[in-house]
Amino acid sequence: MSEIHPEPRESTDEIHKPFDAENGSKPIDPRRAAIEKRLVRKLDLRCSLFVVLYILNYLDRNNISAARLKGLQADLKLTDTEYSTCLSILYVGYILMQIPSNMFMNKIPRPSWYIGGAMLIWGVISTCSGVVTSFGGMIATRFMLGFVEAAFLPGALLILSKWYTRRELTLRNAILFGGNLISNAFAALVAAGVLSNMQGTLGHAAWRWMFYIEGAATMLVAVLAIFILPDLPTNTRGFSEEEREVAQLRLLEDVGEADEDSTSDGVFGGLMMAVKDIKIYIMMLTLTAYVVGLSFNAFFPTLTGTLGFSYVPTLLMSAPPWVFAVIVSMINAWHADRTQEKFWHIVVPILFGIVGFVISMATLNHAARYVALFLQAQSYAGFIVFYSWISTSFPRPPAKRAVALAMINAFSQLGNIAGSYVWNLKENGYRKSYGIVLAMFGITLVGCFVFRTILINLNKKLDAGEAAWETRQDVTDKGQKLEHFERQDEALQMRKGFRYLI
Repeated sequence: MSEIHPEPRESTDEIHKPFDAENGSKPIDPRRAAIEKRLVRKLDLRCSLFVVLYILNYLDRNNISAARLKGLQADLKLTDTEYSTCLSILYVGYILMQIPSNMFMNKIPRPSWYIGGAMLIWGVISTCSGVVTSFGGMIATRFMLGFVEAAFLPGALLILSKWYTRRELTLRNAILFGGNLISNAFAALVAAGVLSNMQGTLGHAAWRWMFYIEGAATMLVAVLAIFILPDLPTNTRGFSEEEREVAQLRLLEDVGEADEDSTSDGVFGGLMMAVKDIKIYIMMLTLTAYVVGLSFNAFFPTLTGTLGFSYVPTLLMSAPPWVFAVIVSMINAWHADRTQEKFWHIVVPILFGIVGFVISMATLNHAARYVALFLQAQSYAGFIVFYSWISTSFPRPPAKRAVALAMINAFSQLGNIAGSYVWNLKENGYRKSYGIVLAMFGITLVGCFVFRTILINLNKKLDAGEAAWETRQDVTDKGQKLEHFERQDEALQMRKGFRYLI
C-alpha cells in the first residue's frame, strides 16, 4: 500500500497533517481528506445500527411499564412495592456486569461479535418475560436481563470513542442516545398497537404478546449486528487498508497519542488507573443525581395519564415530547461539537427541565402539565453531552477510558434503582416526586461546576508544561510510525497541544 503521507524529508514541514499543534494551521492533503471522508461516511452508516440496538435495548428493559397499564401487575398479583422491585432489580445485574464487560471488550479483537451475542441472549430472556406467572419469575428474568444488557451501552460508547475524534463524538453519541429517546416515543406507539389489539390472541394476554414480539425482533437484529457493527480501526472488515490507517491517525492527532494500550500494562492496569482518578468519582456522583432526576422516563405513560385521558390516547400523547427531545438533543450536540464546549450544553437543558418540574408541581392544569412534559423530556439533551464529556476527559489509555465509562455508567444505575421508588408518591399529581427530582437536578448542576473547575485547573497545569497522562514508549513508537515522524520531539509537541474540553 502506498503511504498516505509523503516520505519523510530533512524537514518535516512538508508532511501533510490535519492539525499542527504548534501553530494551529491545518494543511490540507487532498488524498488524505478524500480517504477520511469516505471512512467517516462508511463508519456513520455502520454505526447507525447502534440506534436500532438502543431502541430494542430500551424496549426490552422498559416495556414492563406499558405492560403494567394493561394488566401485568394484576395478573401477577404484584403490590406497588413488588412492581417497583421488578423495575429496580434489573439494575442490580446491570451494575454488577458493566465494568468486567467493558474490560473484556477492550481486550478482544471482535467487539461486534460480543455485542451481537449479548443482544441475542437478552432477546431470549426478554421473550421469556412473557411466560412468567409469579413475582419470583419476573424478578429472575429482570435480573438476568440487566446482567446481559450491561454489555451494550458502555460497550457502544467505547467503540464510538475508538473511532471518532473529540470534534465528532458528541453528535455521534447524540445519534446513539437518539435511539433511547426515540424508543420512549416508539415504545408508546408499539404498546398502543399491541396492547389494544392482541388481548386474548391464542389465549395469551396482550402484555405477554408485547414481550414475545419485542424479544423476537431483538434476536433478529442481533444476528445482523454481528456482521454490520465495526470492530477496531486495526482490523475491521469492510474498510480498506488506507481507511484503517487514517482511522488510527485521526485518533493519534486528536490527542497526540495512539489509541492503544501499552504491553506493559497488565489485565487490570486500566482498572487501577481509574480507581486512582478523583475525576471519575465526581462524575459518578454527578451522573447518579442526573439519572434520579431523569427517572420520570420510566413512568412517562403514567405521568401522561395524569392529564385525564383514556388508555390509548395517553400512550399516543406520550410520544411527541420525546420527538421534541430528539430534535433538541441533536441541535445541542451539534453545537457542542462545533464549539468544543461541554458545561453549558449540559446546564441549559437541565435548567429548562427544572422549569418543567416546577410547572408540574405548581398546577394541575392539563395544558400546562403537558407543556411541562416537553421541557422535562428535553433535559436528556444535557445527559447526552455528559457522556461525551466522560470520553473526552479520559482520552488515554483506552483501558482506563473503558473502565471509566463502565464505572461511571454502572454507579449511575443506582439512580435508576432509587428512581423506581421516587414515583410512588402520587399525591397532588406527583408533587413530592417532582420535588425530589428537582433537587437531584440541583445536585447535578453543582457536580458539573466542580468537574469543570477541576478541568480548568488541569488545563493550567498543561499550559505550564505538565503531561496529561503517563506515556509508554511502545505506544509512542506506534504513534511515530503512524505519523511517519523522524524525531520524538514531534510526537511530544503534538501531545503538548492537548487540552481538556470544558
